[in-house]
Amino acid sequence: MDTFIVDTKTITLLLATLFTGLLAGIFLTWGNTVTPGIGKLDDINYLRAFQNMNRTIQNPLFFLVFFGSLLFSFAAAYFYKSNTIVLSLTVSAAIIYLIGVILVTILGNIPLNEMLDKTDLVHPSIQEAALLRSKFEAKWNNLHLFRIVASIISFLLLIISCLVKTKP
Repeated sequence: MDTFIVDTKTITLLLATLFTGLLAGIFLTWGNTVTPGIGKLDDINYLRAFQNMNRTIQNPLFFLVFFGSLLFSFAAAYFYKSNTIVLSLTVSAAIIYLIGVILVTILGNIPLNEMLDKTDLVHPSIQEAALLRSKFEAKWNNLHLFRIVASIISFLLLIISCLVKTKP
């Protein structure tokens, strides 16, 4: 019978997997239900809803999961440097996450969010709202789709890492 040993290596890999899975779930849910749901709203209400959700998601728990995924993935890679399979999987997961989630967010989604956040949506004209939405919605959703795919791939690589890791 195998004994499950809980050590720093194992905990780090499990936290990387957990945080990445949580974020993949958030992203998938957002892309599968939230954006299509609010996408049915008229332009002004769509923009107001999106603006409010963007402001709300910026909180310590979200940031812990968002950045913790990357931190724990690289830490797990370091701890498993003697296990080439786990090392390769965790580094791959971390790089995909870094590029496909962190960089896409920082370089793509955040600038769009900031553009929206700086807009006064109290009394926009119908034309202003339509123009802003046309500059925002499709581009944001396409970037988000990329984040969904990258986070799921990272999550799957970390699950495989957990399954193939050897005893410390």
